[in-house]
Amino acid sequence: MLIRETIFLAIRAIRRNVLRSSLTILGIVIGVAAVISMVTVGSGATQKVTDDISGLGSNILHVRTGQGMRGPGGARSSADAFTMEDLTAIRNGVAGIVAVAPNSQTSKQAIAGNSNWSTTVIGTTNDYLLANNWPMKDGREFSDNEIKAGGAVCLIGETVKEEIFGDESPLGKTIRLDTIAFKIIGLLEEKGQSNFGQDQDDVVMIPIKTLQRRMAGNTDVDSIIVSVKDGVSTSSVQSGIESLLRERRGIKQGDDDDFHVRDMKEIIETVTGTTTVLTALLSAVAGVSLLVGGIGIMNIMMVSVTERTREIGTRLAIGALENDVLLQFLVEAVVLTSFGGLAGIVVGLSAAALISHIIGVPFVFTPGIIITAFLVSALVGMVFGYFPARKAASMNPIEALRYE
Repeated sequence: MLIRETIFLAIRAIRRNVLRSSLTILGIVIGVAAVISMVTVGSGATQKVTDDISGLGSNILHVRTGQGMRGPGGARSSADAFTMEDLTAIRNGVAGIVAVAPNSQTSKQAIAGNSNWSTTVIGTTNDYLLANNWPMKDGREFSDNEIKAGGAVCLIGETVKEEIFGDESPLGKTIRLDTIAFKIIGLLEEKGQSNFGQDQDDVVMIPIKTLQRRMAGNTDVDSIIVSVKDGVSTSSVQSGIESLLRERRGIKQGDDDDFHVRDMKEIIETVTGTTTVLTALLSAVAGVSLLVGGIGIMNIMMVSVTERTREIGTRLAIGALENDVLLQFLVEAVVLTSFGGLAGIVVGLSAAALISHIIGVPFVFTPGIIITAFLVSALVGMVFGYFPARKAASMNPIEALRYE
């Protein structure tokens, strides 16, 4: 009963000067709103990054020449390219693999009729689609004969289709990559932009041997994509690939690799960790507003104590205990900051929803941060309201009644 009456008294005291009370809690509102919006948007960005990378395949290993980020001197420019024999050796010599795909790329001008478009040409096999979980929207994949013989056929992405053929179906039509004519046999399902802003649909895929013989003039494979079976450890497959390639490339014990194998799970963990740290940093900066708001609460409560000195003296004179006065002003400060916390939650969620929509990340509702923000706002009122409440409770009743 005492607490309920104290809360009613606190609300009545706040309502005496609504404008001043509103301005007082503005810092709390801004602080809570900033923290909630930063954490919510950061969580959405983290989820989008994770989903985008997972869309490329979470059980994927990318094998590239050079030392990558691990080597002390960076990638070796003199490292030999991979060959199709390396792919065969990996497929036959390492257990737990679903698909092994070559990946060689070049940029070409795609031309059909009066339309042309600069795009990326990928030389690969059907395993590329399997490894990257990339289904066909229309048409078919490469036949075994087309892959072995290096047929002049291609699969195109949605962007290439729209830029060159518009709303028309591209199947069966011919497209020239510079001077070489290719028959379009398939249209790839739309993938959209990658996490790094690259349009994944701006691509033309051709058999790897076609690219090697008719464009590159060699038998090199730029990189290898390996898809690992579900339930199989990617780290064990990675170790198997590294051991096999060291042997095939004649790397002696103790010498650095002239290639590197990158696990997509490691990339997901690294990017997720980075976005989490950035979110925490931004939230900490936004949390400074709570400190500023707390100082504002202390300041206005000190003014309130001074204005109500005679009221305090009267209560003490008629028998109120110091703890009663302390509790009254402490509850008043907590109620004030709690109102600010509730308003901040509404503003923060609204701002987060708007920002998420603008930048194109999912809105991730996190109950934990909402509860934490409200409790912190109440704690700020308790901490910064204690000193003014202590000052009010320690007043001499006689001196307080004499105050003008």
